[in-house]
Amino acid sequence: MDLQDVVSAGVVEQRELLNQGVLTAQELIAATLDGIDHATDLGAFTTVLHEQALAEAKERDRERAEGPVGPLHGIPIAIKDEVDVAGVVTTFGTSANSTPAAADAEVVRRLRDAGAIIIGKTAMPEFGQWPFTESSTYGLTRNPWDRNRSTGGSSGGSAAAVAAGLVPVAMGGDGGGSIRIPSACCGLFGLKPQRGRVPVAPHEHLWWALGVIGPLTRTVLDSAIVYDVIRGNSSGDRFTAPEPVLSFEQAVRQPAAPLRIGYSTKSTTPLAKPDPVQVQAVHDTAKLLADLGHTVFEVEPTYPESTHAFFPQFFGGVRAEAAAVEHPERLESRTKQIIALGTWARRPVIEWGIRRGESLARKVDRVFAECDLLLTPTIACRPPEVGILDGASAIGALRSSIPMIAYTALWNVTGHPAASLPAGVGTDGLPLSVQLVGPYNGETAILSVAAQLEQARPHPRPRADREALG
Repeated sequence: MDLQDVVSAGVVEQRELLNQGVLTAQELIAATLDGIDHATDLGAFTTVLHEQALAEAKERDRERAEGPVGPLHGIPIAIKDEVDVAGVVTTFGTSANSTPAAADAEVVRRLRDAGAIIIGKTAMPEFGQWPFTESSTYGLTRNPWDRNRSTGGSSGGSAAAVAAGLVPVAMGGDGGGSIRIPSACCGLFGLKPQRGRVPVAPHEHLWWALGVIGPLTRTVLDSAIVYDVIRGNSSGDRFTAPEPVLSFEQAVRQPAAPLRIGYSTKSTTPLAKPDPVQVQAVHDTAKLLADLGHTVFEVEPTYPESTHAFFPQFFGGVRAEAAAVEHPERLESRTKQIIALGTWARRPVIEWGIRRGESLARKVDRVFAECDLLLTPTIACRPPEVGILDGASAIGALRSSIPMIAYTALWNVTGHPAASLPAGVGTDGLPLSVQLVGPYNGETAILSVAAQLEQARPHPRPRADREALG
């Protein structure tokens, strides 16, 4: 048994080896930590929990010997550095916090209850503001496909860790595309769940109505398994979602029913035109879906202007997170500019933005009257070179972000579920991606079709995968 191959495997494979007794949690975690230590040049992790993870692995092995275990028992999982892990500073990508979190976030508690082992925290830009994972505190996070390219963001550390085969799962957050964009740049599957599907406790909100939490994985099934662990409402949730008829894992494992799938390469903003390679990926996927038995046709959605609903929550979310840090003087100058630019984004305006987003959701729902799922590009451009934020002002960073969020941010405003899924590799050697958007409670349909596509067109992995493990 090659431990490097085991470390770079997914949840299903690791779980099978652990259940069969071929591998212990202690062996898996030791090998995982070794791989992470040999790939520091990626800039994927901000904190690696060596001693804690090994101690937890020992406890997991003891628990396994005593009886039935959870669905993630012994599986290493990384956590984006905006989600609380007990005993670890929640940095939000800054150096402005210094006190460790007193308790796990609700999502982390659920992961641990299912047997997962928290291996460390992953990099993000300050407060997740940008679709590029770069910060003055932690530097650049590099794409395992090409280390001169960006992972996207803001869950770029999580994407780099999974794409490089360092961990099978890493948790991210998505307030404007921050799960889907890095998944697209790094060849991963990333589902942004419906608003209210996964709790954000103990925080009141994650950028108000925009942000959600979810995993980045290499396979659709791995994502479904993790979602079945973390989904479900908790007390105090402002936004809630009804229980699905099927579990997410069941949706992946059963054959996909024929659906009406509309496709469009139209951008939600005239400021971003899609790269022809991204357009071709959509057309190729549409053809494949038709070959798989779906009714596929081009649609022309009427996308409403959504920035007036997005920006109050964006600015208000950043200001709320910045107001809670311990050392505000350490924040990046670009963040301080955003705080100053967003002085108008106070609670009444934010609440208006949330209500406006709900109104826009009813408008875009019209597309789902004629199709069950919508197929689009995930990002308009190819993964950019690293260093895109070097010397950039807040306005410059916002401008550079437009091609990255042109197809994703609308669905945060409206709360619809949407997923980025791999669509092969471009002539530039970088992964291609498409986005599937669903109606409310449409995650199971997205997962079912995504799994069908994955079987017909297996997800690629970077050649540097093994090299990242040393």
